[in-house]
Amino acid sequence: MDFFEHQDRARRNTSRLVILLILAVVTLVVSTTLVIAVAWQVYQYGNYSLQSLSQELLLSVATVVVGVVFLGWAFKTSQLRGGGKVVAERLGGRLLNLKPEGLHEQRLLNVVEEMALAAGVPVPPVYLLEEPAINAFAAGLRPQNAVIGVTRGAIEKLSRDELQGVIAHEFSHILHGDMRLNTRLVAVLHGILLLGLIGELLMRGVGHGGAGRSSSRSDDKGRGNAVALVMVVGLALLVIGYAGTFFGNLIKAAVSRQREFLADASAVQYTRNPAGIAGALKKLGAGSRLEASHAAEYSHMYFGQGLALSKMMATHPPLEERIRRIDPDWKGVVLGDEVFESPAQPAAPQQAATAGFSAAAASAAIASIGEPQPLHLEEARESLAQIDEPLRDAAHDPHGALTILYGLLLGPDDATRQQRMTWMQANLPPLLADRLLELAAPLQQLPAGRRLPLLELAIPALKQLEPQDFVSLKRDIGTLLISTGQLGFMEWALLRIVERNLGMQRPVQGRLPLAALGNESCVLLVALARAGNPSEQAADQAFQAAWSTLPFTAREFADQRRAGISELNDALNRLNQMRPLQKPQLLKAMARCIEHDGRISAGEAELMRAVADTLDCPMPPLLSDRQA
Repeated sequence: MDFFEHQDRARRNTSRLVILLILAVVTLVVSTTLVIAVAWQVYQYGNYSLQSLSQELLLSVATVVVGVVFLGWAFKTSQLRGGGKVVAERLGGRLLNLKPEGLHEQRLLNVVEEMALAAGVPVPPVYLLEEPAINAFAAGLRPQNAVIGVTRGAIEKLSRDELQGVIAHEFSHILHGDMRLNTRLVAVLHGILLLGLIGELLMRGVGHGGAGRSSSRSDDKGRGNAVALVMVVGLALLVIGYAGTFFGNLIKAAVSRQREFLADASAVQYTRNPAGIAGALKKLGAGSRLEASHAAEYSHMYFGQGLALSKMMATHPPLEERIRRIDPDWKGVVLGDEVFESPAQPAAPQQAATAGFSAAAASAAIASIGEPQPLHLEEARESLAQIDEPLRDAAHDPHGALTILYGLLLGPDDATRQQRMTWMQANLPPLLADRLLELAAPLQQLPAGRRLPLLELAIPALKQLEPQDFVSLKRDIGTLLISTGQLGFMEWALLRIVERNLGMQRPVQGRLPLAALGNESCVLLVALARAGNPSEQAADQAFQAAWSTLPFTAREFADQRRAGISELNDALNRLNQMRPLQKPQLLKAMARCIEHDGRISAGEAELMRAVADTLDCPMPPLLSDRQA
């Protein structure tokens, strides 16, 4: 099953799960409505009859119950809209990307950065939980606001290979849509649980109220009936709410267990090192239980069983079963505190970036979307080694990362760079302008094809900027365009990546068929052909080669052949709404466009990957002939 099938399956599973949870909510609403309506009728008239219950009463009670569940869901959804960092902070996590402390924390950050670059996604924020247990999680609604959390026990007790296996497991959840479903489950279950919490409050209120009354008023029939009514309603809400939560947790556990097997298998595929993930699973026997106050709320998100639960409610399969699926010959039991540490891996050697790729490299990268291979990890390490230390340091600092972004927007040719640098020196804040001067030379010397990895490295730091910095950024870029002319295609694509990852663009659902996106496909392919070919004739040949792979005619969209950046921006907004299973066809046409002359330059490869990223298709790095 490839990346796009995983996305489609995740969407279908989400729909089925929503149907199950809706049925559970309907059952709760009906049960609660009947109990409360009957209790009210007894309170009013001293008896009840199901036939005599008024529709107005039933409708009123049902509306209130649905409203409570909805408000609970809406509150939690609003809370989680801030992304995975909300979950990490509620669990007591500390952000590592900006200031890792000690070798263990730096090693964790290195492993996450390598895996992100290998998968073709921006580096997610990494949070450390000060817990002695071995555990980890991925949280967020989209890859753009995902975070990875890892416990202190994991980074200190696991070897590098084992830690890499755990991180690969969590990246599988991010890439295959599991993380989004897990996060939404939290919101739905909170709405159901709210009924039980209200019932519990009512019961406590009655208990406290009854304790303070004198015996002389015990014969007050009206008060007694009112207390009885509140007790019945409170007990009904308590029982029904927690029963609903119980069955909701059953659904959550069943879904989570199957996804853990898939993520374990993906970790093996990503690293080609079964011993890494298997070793980490064996060491979970030393303890994976989390002590954070909100740990139960997110139990289905963890790498290992984070709570002591019964077999029926367990959110993870038995450790022995997970291990044997990876290592069928394993005959032992899970290890305790014994730790095996592998030697540190040497840094990747400094090499010049490849001058180009074979025509088949793009197609191979498309086939690996969402399924990075060990060779992509090697390429990620090489990319990091080719980025100068001043740029790597700046990428881990918010204002340094902002400086890198401005530097990447300077443009490819000397005249444009000088013109934009002059404007930036005159208009940017002095500290930012001075930092840009410091980094201008390393940025200009950045090897071909390394702009995208550098930007992906800087995303976590950019996310720490204040909202007003984003407003200033958009204003400055708009003024820059007016003053110095339009951005190039690559600079525009990098800017789109930043906007998506910083929440400056609204996410969209993929529902449109490719057949309805002919104009937009034409605009994209024309822009891609022109960006990679010096002459109009060569660009037209590249476009025709790509267009012939799509189910459209060339004449049908002839008026779109001269579209600019504005039209391209609108086209990408629409193409983002394409059905996941049809995206590979467009990606293959893009590959045909850049490989039509039999060779793919580093710039063309980087441009295609940047555009693919804006289409929610995280393409791994292209591999050179030497690597492949």
